[in-house]
Amino acid sequence: MFKFRSHNEQNTETNIDKHALIFGLISVFLCGIGFTIISPVVPFLVQPYTSNPGEQAIVLTLLTSVYAVCVFFAAPGLGALSDKYGRRPVLLVCLLGSAMGYLIFGIGGSLWMLFAGRVIDGITGGTISTIFSYFADIIPPEQRTKYFGWMSAIVGVGTVIGPTLGGLLAKFGYSAPLYFGAIITLLNVVYGFFFMPESLDKNNRLKEITFVKLNPFTQLASILSMKNLQKLLVSAFLLWIPNESLQAVFSQFTIDTFSWKHALIGLMFSIMGVQDIVSQGFIMPKLLIKLSDKQVSLLGMVSEIIGYSLIGLSALFSLYPLFIAGMFIFAFGDSIFGPSFNGMLSKSVDSSEQGRIQGGSQSIQALAKMIGPIIGGQIYVSLGHAAPAFMGMVLIAAAIPVLYKTTHNNRVSELIDNF
Repeated sequence: MFKFRSHNEQNTETNIDKHALIFGLISVFLCGIGFTIISPVVPFLVQPYTSNPGEQAIVLTLLTSVYAVCVFFAAPGLGALSDKYGRRPVLLVCLLGSAMGYLIFGIGGSLWMLFAGRVIDGITGGTISTIFSYFADIIPPEQRTKYFGWMSAIVGVGTVIGPTLGGLLAKFGYSAPLYFGAIITLLNVVYGFFFMPESLDKNNRLKEITFVKLNPFTQLASILSMKNLQKLLVSAFLLWIPNESLQAVFSQFTIDTFSWKHALIGLMFSIMGVQDIVSQGFIMPKLLIKLSDKQVSLLGMVSEIIGYSLIGLSALFSLYPLFIAGMFIFAFGDSIFGPSFNGMLSKSVDSSEQGRIQGGSQSIQALAKMIGPIIGGQIYVSLGHAAPAFMGMVLIAAAIPVLYKTTHNNRVSELIDNF
């Protein structure tokens, strides 16, 4: 047993069953694998149903966007349901939906089947936000950023294994990685069903759920009306748009620009996963000793701008070493921004609102997933392969002063409160 002091009950210790930690960490690990195991093969699964590379790039971005649309509408409701009924049932349903999504996408046979797989996965796409809420229930506020960093590092381990495994399994057919993803996710559902304990105490649960709490638009407006969250979420949104664009066109970018094959694409994803592990497991804890969450976020954003600039130059000059260097720097920035952002977010509300806030954050990220891939795909085709990277430089440069202003205003408020 591990023991943490509850941030809601100062004199009470919360015992964490080992199965809670095991299931939670396995779920995080599977999210890492799930995000990347299919990445090397998706362009090849889409190729039979498209007539040219431009159309293929558009379909790839639309597959990302339709998933995001479903997450946008479903995530606030899933977050509210987890606040009301607990994290356990919602997380199990989300994982089951992911397994079904993998299976249908792998079966394929037509474009509409591929889109159906993404729709099912998206409707139950509350896995990440529910996991963060799950850990927020059991971790004191002052330790959350550190633990979220460790969680991200475990995602990185999955990210390392996923693409390489996907590339190897593709030798047995492009659908093999999807079937493998479905099987291991189902196994985790079975484990969770029998052993996963509930993390949200009944006394801390939401008393009732109204239609307003299930409506993504009203939930989004409600969250954005919170002054301590407005600029934080806006800056993250400006960062997420180009990030989602890059993820959507990454495989197609490497195929069109450098003529890479699926095995090499998978290897590149794995290298980036190693970068995540190093950054989040070893560098992040050291940064948090000297820097605040907001300062770490700003460092991550500057790193992403540098990474985008090198990626853009690699497209202009067709130099893959520039691309690899750019991806390393970008991945470092992305890996330290995520935990620091989630740390700031989770500290903004108490346990009864964690699901709603994390679900709302996921909805905003889903909104970026809708917009980013569509814009990225269009400018990739019309303005050139470097355009999505240069878009990233501009948007993150605009996001930095927004986050800096938030930091400055919060410091002034703290000084006033202390006075």
